[in-house]
Amino acid sequence: MSEFSLIYQHFQHCTRKNPLTQVGIGDDCAISSIPSDCELVSCIDTLVAGRHFPLSTSAYAIGYKSVAVNLSDLAAMGATPYAILLGISLPAKLAHDDWLKPFTQGIADICNRFDVELIGGDTTQSNTLTISVTALGFVPAGQAITRGGAKVGDIICVSGEIGSASFALQQILNAEKSERHNIALQPIALQSIALQPALDLPVPQVELGQKLRGFAHSMIDISDGLGQDLGHILTASKVGAVVDLANIPTHPRLQALTNTDKWQHQLNGGDDYQLCFTMSEQNFVKFNQQFSDKIFAIGKIVTENGLRLAYNNQPIEFSITGYQHF
Repeated sequence: MSEFSLIYQHFQHCTRKNPLTQVGIGDDCAISSIPSDCELVSCIDTLVAGRHFPLSTSAYAIGYKSVAVNLSDLAAMGATPYAILLGISLPAKLAHDDWLKPFTQGIADICNRFDVELIGGDTTQSNTLTISVTALGFVPAGQAITRGGAKVGDIICVSGEIGSASFALQQILNAEKSERHNIALQPIALQSIALQPALDLPVPQVELGQKLRGFAHSMIDISDGLGQDLGHILTASKVGAVVDLANIPTHPRLQALTNTDKWQHQLNGGDDYQLCFTMSEQNFVKFNQQFSDKIFAIGKIVTENGLRLAYNNQPIEFSITGYQHF
């Protein structure tokens, strides 16, 4: 299949048109209108097979997640997603309909769910499947939520369960290892099937991110582990934090683990794509009065730099490493 037939058959018409797009796929550049009184928000994520997702991951999940992780970044700024640009380096063995159809269907489903249009990109052949997505969105001028606004006394919140994706990934890797060595799986490994959607099909918290404009002082999405990503807020805001691990929302499957294993998934695992944000106690009360979205208070911002951990109000020590891309 040639490059241009691949583009026309699988990418040119896979998402709905957005009225802001003046020129989309098929020209040298895309041309877009920018809404008045808005600022452009942009981000990029690159996913490499075997590094950012297991080689056994379905084509549908790869397409879906390559977009979802970028929309999660936009959500962390309080932005409304608009469009994506897709760069894909594709092994020749995958350049056929059986792989490309579910891959583009995954892209289409997540894009259409959030009214996002694929407006351009690039395709090339490579020995390693590599996908790079640039996402564009808009936020009302002056209302973007950054990492640098946390204030002493703020409540630290997360938007949902933490650690499920990391747990699922560990069980998938254990299963692949067991299959290679013909080892019977432990019962806990079989439980990972229920949590695999948390890894393969994360739901970016786009609507919540927009609702948090005017309430949250700082925000980040949790992609590399809660400990590391909260640390980015603390560094940017020049503050510290105390987090009680007993308050972190946890899937029941993880409760079967030892605390040490559970905390490893939650603090260092990553791939959650929930939001971590800070807001004043007053705004916390107001938000819960105004919206039905569940948000979970897990700690407080303090003056002394660094992250301190507790469990049921008792101080504990735990090494924060986070996901390492190199």
